Formats: sequence, C-alpha cells, structure tokens
Amino acid sequence: MLLGVDGCRAGWLAIAAAAQGADVTVQLHADAPSLVATQGWQLMAIDIPIGLPERGSRACDQEARRLLGARRSSVFPAPIRAVLEAGSHQEACKISRQLQGKGISCQSFNILAKIRSIDQLLQVDKALAQRIHEVHPELIFQQWNSGTPMEHGKKTPQGKQERLQLVESEFPGAWCSIRGQYGRSAVADDDILDALAALHTARRLLNRQALQLPAPGATPFDACGLPMRISA
Repeated sequence: MLLGVDGCRAGWLAIAAAAQGADVTVQLHADAPSLVATQGWQLMAIDIPIGLPERGSRACDQEARRLLGARRSSVFPAPIRAVLEAGSHQEACKISRQLQGKGISCQSFNILAKIRSIDQLLQVDKALAQRIHEVHPELIFQQWNSGTPMEHGKKTPQGKQERLQLVESEFPGAWCSIRGQYGRSAVADDDILDALAALHTARRLLNRQALQLPAPGATPFDACGLPMRISA
C-alpha cells in the first residue's frame, strides 16, 4: 500500500492505493503519530519539508524553483532546524535572524508544527526516513504535465480544473468521492488534489521513475542524517 499525504486544516489527509489501479481509500488523521501508525503502508509521499538546513536554503528548494519558472513562488524555503521549537512567528524570525541574517516567511511558520511533528517521528525511528519521502505538488503536476508548469494558481477555478484533469487520468472519480466525505472547513479542494498528486509520485518512487532533486547520488543530508531531497 502506498500513501499520498497532504496537510490540511483538520490535520493530515492520507490517500492510499496499491501500486496499480484506480481504487483509493482515504483517512483523515489529527496528528502525525496516528498517520504513521496506519497499518500496512510501504511507502509514503508527503508534502512537508523533511531534511532541514542549519542555515541558508536547501539545494532542492532552489532547484525546484528554477524548474517551476512562473510557479516558483509555490516553493518557499524550508525553515532552519533551530526554529522548530519557536512558539511564535516573532520568536522564529528572531532565531533565524541571529543564525542567518533573515527571518522566516509566514507560510513556513504556519506549517512549523507539522514539520516538527514529522521530524520528531523520524528522530525516534530513523528507518522511517527510508519509507517517507518529501514531495512538492506543483513540481509533481509539472512533471505529470509533460514538464510544463500549471498555467493557473491552484486556488483559482482554472487551476483546479487543470490539476483535476491530470488527477482524473489516473484516479478517475477519486476527487469527487473524497470531496463528498469531508467538509471544506476540514479539507480544502486543493488538499485533495495535492494528496492525489503525492500518491501519483509514490507510485513513481516505487517504480524508480520519480524526478529527484538533487539528483540521486548528490543528495545532501542534514545534521540529523535526514535527506534534503524533493521527489516528483
């Protein structure tokens, strides 16, 4: 069983499928421990930064922005490890400025708790890092779209439709079925699309077809031994 996972307002949206076929199942997890405790999964593709730098930007983020061109703003820098325990955006910016001369974005701070929760699990069980892979939905959709970035932002009706067209090509009916199970206050439309995109890349990873940034053999590791790598 493969999992495609995206963060959402209610926690984590996890969509599961076999290595082939259109059938999917879905679960909503309130926290990372319950997500990882899901029975039977072999490989997880998750939209969250994993390996974290001590200072500066990760090479994988820089490469992803370069490839995405007009959609580069969807890739914001992963926070440095030292800010994980910050309790406020102000505190996180203070720590970051002390170590690298600049603060962190609101987007990075808003997912800090989710980054920390996954990181804590990987610190306890390093073997999980062999099965949990960081992905980025916009990069996935670009690869899925024959290397061409999406024309419209994912929050727009046009952007939703162009991403849904790709999702339907592999998982027909899945988005509509999942949409009917959860309210938008818990799971947004793009959360479902992003989780299905992650599931698509989980299959590519299993089949050794996924794009990896940096290229295999050139992946740097953070101070805790976690890979700083994005797959798509």
